[in-house]
Amino acid sequence: MSRPHGSGRAGDPDRVWRRPGGRRDGSRLDEDDVRVRPGRGSRPRTRTRPRHADAELGTVTTVDRGRYTVLVGDRTVSAVRARELGRRGVVVGDRVALVGDVSGDPDTLARIVRIEERRTVLRRTADDSDPDERVVVANADQLVIVTALADPPPRTGLVDRCLVAAYVGGLDPLLCLTKADLAPPDELLAAYADLGVPAVTTSRGTDLTPLRERLAGRTSVLVGHSGVGKSTLVNALVPDAERVTGAVSAIGRGRHISSSAIALPLPGGGWVIDTPGIRSFGLAHVTPADLLAAFPDLAEGAEDCPRGCTHLSPAEGCRLDGYVADGHSTPGRLASFRRLLKARTAPEH
Repeated sequence: MSRPHGSGRAGDPDRVWRRPGGRRDGSRLDEDDVRVRPGRGSRPRTRTRPRHADAELGTVTTVDRGRYTVLVGDRTVSAVRARELGRRGVVVGDRVALVGDVSGDPDTLARIVRIEERRTVLRRTADDSDPDERVVVANADQLVIVTALADPPPRTGLVDRCLVAAYVGGLDPLLCLTKADLAPPDELLAAYADLGVPAVTTSRGTDLTPLRERLAGRTSVLVGHSGVGKSTLVNALVPDAERVTGAVSAIGRGRHISSSAIALPLPGGGWVIDTPGIRSFGLAHVTPADLLAAFPDLAEGAEDCPRGCTHLSPAEGCRLDGYVADGHSTPGRLASFRRLLKARTAPEH
C-alpha cells in the first residue's frame, strides 16, 4: 500500500518520502536533473612534476636520521629528501640531483629531488627469511671483505655471502685478511684460490702499501664483522677519519663501533666507505640465476639444464658437471660456484 506524499518513514516523522524517480513535489526527474560526480581516477591532472633542469648533481657521503651530506664539487651540502622521491631510499654513494640552497653555508638546507641511475649496488636482507632487500651502498667499484685470521676467528660463511653480494651487485671483490700476526692466512687463501679473488694480508704495525695500491683511484666499501679491524684500517688509510675502535668481547664477537656508513676521500685518490659491523648478511633476494650470471664460464653450460635446476648436483639433473668435464671450466670453479650457492641459505659460520 502506497504512502501519501509528505508522510515520513517509520521512526522518522520529519523525513519526506519521495516516489522513486521523482522530485519532492511528485513530478518526475529528467536527465537535466542528474548530476554525476566524476571518480577519482577520471579527474584531469592539473599539475605536472617539475623537471628540475637546473638541479645540481652531487654524491651522498653520509646518511644520518633523515639528513644527508652531499658533496657538490668542492662544497659539502646538507640536504633532505623531497616528497616527490616517494619511498625510494637514498644511500651513501648515490649520485643525486639537488635544488634549493646548495651553497653549503651553515644552517642551509637543500632538497634531493632525483636519484641518478646506479652503476652498482650492494644489497642485503636482514636475514634469509626477510623478503625486503636493502641497498647498503651504491656506485662502489670494489667490495673489500675484511676478516680477521684470529680474535675473532674467520667465518667463511659470511665471506661467501659477501662474495655472492659482490658478484650479483656488480662489484669487484677483494679479501682483506687482518691480524696475520696471530694466525697464518694460507688455509683461508686456498679456499678462494679457484675463484681468483685477490687478497691482501695485514698485521699490527705492517706497511699498508699493498692495500693502498688496491684502493687507489677507486670507490671501495669495507664490510666485515665487528672487531675484525675495519675502523683501524680506515684510520690508517685516512689519518683524519677518527673512526672509533674497540676490543673483541670475551665470546669472540666484536662490538658494534661504527654506527653508520660514511664515505671518506683517500689521500692518494679514490674513496673508502666504512660500514657498521654486521652480524648477518641475508641473501633472500638472490636467485641461482643471479649468481650464475656472474660466472660466464659456467653460464653457457647451464643452458642445457632442466627448467628450475638448482645447479647443485648432477643427481638433480644439472648438466654443469658434463660441461666442465668437456674442458669449458675447472672442477674447482664449479665447486666454488656451488659453495656460494649453498651459502645463500647456510649458517654464517
